[in-house]
Amino acid sequence: MTQGTLKKKLGLVDLTLLGVGSMIGSGWLYAALTSSGYAGGLTGWAWLLGAVMVLLIGLVFAELSAAIPRAGGFVRYPNYTHGNVVGFVIGVSSLLAYTSTAGVEVEAVRQYAMYWWPALGQSDGSPTRLGFVMQIVLLVCFFLLNYWSVSFFGRINTIITTFKFIVPLMVIVTLFGYFHGGNLSVPGTAPGGIHGIFSSLTGAGIVFAYLGFRQAVDFASEAKNPQRNIPIAIMLAIGISFVIYILLQFAFMGAVPTDILSAHGWVGLKTIFQSPYADLARSLGITWLINLILIDAVISPAGTGNIYLAGASRVLFAWAKNGHLFSIFAKVDPKSGVPRGALWLSLILAIAWTLPSEFQVWGGLIGAVTSATVFTYMPGPVNAGVMRSRLPDLPRPFRLPVFALLSPLAFVASTLLIYWSGWSVNELLIPILVIAWVAYVLFGKKDQHFKRDVRSAWWLLAYYVAIFILSYFGTYGGTGTISSPLDMVLVVIATLVCYYWGVASGHEKLEIPPDMEEEDPPVSPRRETRVA
Repeated sequence: MTQGTLKKKLGLVDLTLLGVGSMIGSGWLYAALTSSGYAGGLTGWAWLLGAVMVLLIGLVFAELSAAIPRAGGFVRYPNYTHGNVVGFVIGVSSLLAYTSTAGVEVEAVRQYAMYWWPALGQSDGSPTRLGFVMQIVLLVCFFLLNYWSVSFFGRINTIITTFKFIVPLMVIVTLFGYFHGGNLSVPGTAPGGIHGIFSSLTGAGIVFAYLGFRQAVDFASEAKNPQRNIPIAIMLAIGISFVIYILLQFAFMGAVPTDILSAHGWVGLKTIFQSPYADLARSLGITWLINLILIDAVISPAGTGNIYLAGASRVLFAWAKNGHLFSIFAKVDPKSGVPRGALWLSLILAIAWTLPSEFQVWGGLIGAVTSATVFTYMPGPVNAGVMRSRLPDLPRPFRLPVFALLSPLAFVASTLLIYWSGWSVNELLIPILVIAWVAYVLFGKKDQHFKRDVRSAWWLLAYYVAIFILSYFGTYGGTGTISSPLDMVLVVIATLVCYYWGVASGHEKLEIPPDMEEEDPPVSPRRETRVA
């Protein structure tokens, strides 16, 4: 079969809307309610802190992807700087994160659709057989939308995202007409305070709602003028989404009838608001808003699921380009410019994620998906640090300012998000990643660079072990043996040690192959970059 190339069809507007379209998905439908239960009137600070932390991480990848635009860059850069062991392990975390998110979104569609069609779910929100069929049919529809061409996919996403803007804005304007300022003084009770702010970042889906910035990086090889457009798209997507989310949060909290809030508290609202905004509109007697929200509750998560299924295929494509998957998944269809083999695998894995019983409702997967995704982002600052050190003359259309400060801070931000996700998540994910590290060292391909790659990977194993131990003894779902704030101080110290160790462990001579999936592969920009 003739090897095709990825088509450069996505402009700045497309890339920005890919990010915003990913962020304004199921998060806006549920996060305002769940985060209120964690932090009450302090929830606005959680949205601000989440935006700042994700922006720090995003700016690191803006520098990387502007200098070296690659499809699925999150799993390509670790391979470039630290070799196959680190690249393989980060690929595993990416596989867990990306393929599960489309499943999360179709679950959100089905749960809101139960409002019209109760036969789709059980009383606890889990799907019936009919509900499972609906979820699979939706995923197949996403698959078909992505199958034909990237330009068709971009046009569909632009139309859907435009609608996804309109409805939240109408909800904001309407609910502020029912605003009760006293509601904001009611505290959250699970656990409330500063601890509640930190816990809500991952447990309530706040950071999950921001993670869509990665789409501009994933589609870098399909972007027009990526050196300019990717950094701008990342910053615009995060900024626009923050404004929408913070307004939605305060509109929701202020509009809850005071008698209902007094009777149930923020945590108790989850028992009576199964479809938060629709149920709130019903309690206020706004019938037209109920119907509008229910329509958008199908369209918003469906649009996001469509984007994530496409993004997952690019990550699997990148993993195959690194040599960690069968070569069929690294092939691009010459006519459509779509990596169809990787897209088929993305569909299968997305369906599989919806099957385990504990993952059959929206909230069941959020913490795990968020943490797995951040594990994918975590090495970015280390990769950028290695490239700054080894390739100082590499053209960087976007340079992260005050790099010596902001890059370590981005690494710390990633780690704190992982730590705050709690022991129940980390005891599941970290052993998987440790096993992946050990398995590759024992059974991975033994080429001439194998020993070098292992030496460059010890910092990552030490990082996983340190976070695992601190999570177990810490105050976020752990034993509490290490009290707060000492637990977070130790996390920051361990993180900084691993950051500088990781930068020092990077390969002395980086091998950055030309982007062979582009239509016109560029010549290596500087002599310091070896072309494999």
